[in-house]
Amino acid sequence: MRHLLSTADLAHDDAVDLLDVAEEMTQVAEREVKKIPVLRGRTVVNLFFEDSTRTRLSFEAAAKRLSADVINFSAKGSSVSKGESLQDTIQTLSAMGADAVVVRHGGSGTPQRMATSGWIDVPILNAGDGTHEHPTQALLDAFTLRRVLAGAPASGPAEGARGRDLSGATVAIVGDVLHSRVARSNVHLLTALGARVVLVGPPTLMPWGVDAWPAEVFYDLDEALAAHSFDAVMMLRVQLERMHQSFFPNPREYTRLWGLTEQRWRALPEHTAIMHPGPMNRGFEISAAAADSPRAVILDQVENGVAVRMAALYRLLIGTDSEGRP
Repeated sequence: MRHLLSTADLAHDDAVDLLDVAEEMTQVAEREVKKIPVLRGRTVVNLFFEDSTRTRLSFEAAAKRLSADVINFSAKGSSVSKGESLQDTIQTLSAMGADAVVVRHGGSGTPQRMATSGWIDVPILNAGDGTHEHPTQALLDAFTLRRVLAGAPASGPAEGARGRDLSGATVAIVGDVLHSRVARSNVHLLTALGARVVLVGPPTLMPWGVDAWPAEVFYDLDEALAAHSFDAVMMLRVQLERMHQSFFPNPREYTRLWGLTEQRWRALPEHTAIMHPGPMNRGFEISAAAADSPRAVILDQVENGVAVRMAALYRLLIGTDSEGRP
């Protein structure tokens, strides 16, 4: 694996392998010194053209736990604000000796452009590009769900989940699918791992051609909840900052029809995990009762993100030996 640009590029065995490596990485957090020297002397650049808290800090923590040097780049306050092109920025990073670049950009396809342009010859990790994909978020979601299905703790060391996929699981992804790169990555990855994916949301927030996706589509949340016994319900943030027109009447109407209200949460099966990629709009797409319930694994998703990103950096920068072993 040279780059991590899209979950559509991950075959079943590649995805399971990454999740298994992440299981190994969770043990680092249990050590007195939370570091291993596998990337000592390597430099990882976090190149963020969009605001981020969870993803940027998670990648930074992941690189530092692997003993890599980290350079954090933010478009705000940089030469980008003076008109510097993406090409010049990337070539500057290359000249500084970057060994891997983690990029988040508002333009869909930017990481792919970087990986194929010849501007820099290092692994590129997509940390979210426009409304296209967010592969490490989907990986950490699958990692968390795999543990839930295995009956293991949702975070921390667990042997029971190793080697498993998500065969037999049914997952609902609810809300603003149109603007969600998380939804796109999850549909690809969860399907590749054997799960059944159900998309739910208003027709105006479903992308064109969604009927051709490997997922069942509902426009009524109550109808979907009645039709399936879900192993996980993943609520998506309504991305108001990307909306330049009205996609639904008002927030109260959205909550009534598509929000995970306390009433809907209490009606879910006891085994259903509550997920959210964050940040959450409490009281809008998800109620406080659901977000804070014992079945919510939202903070576990954040914790697991560090181990998953450690696994991705490790695989891209170290990979396997001549016999295919980690």
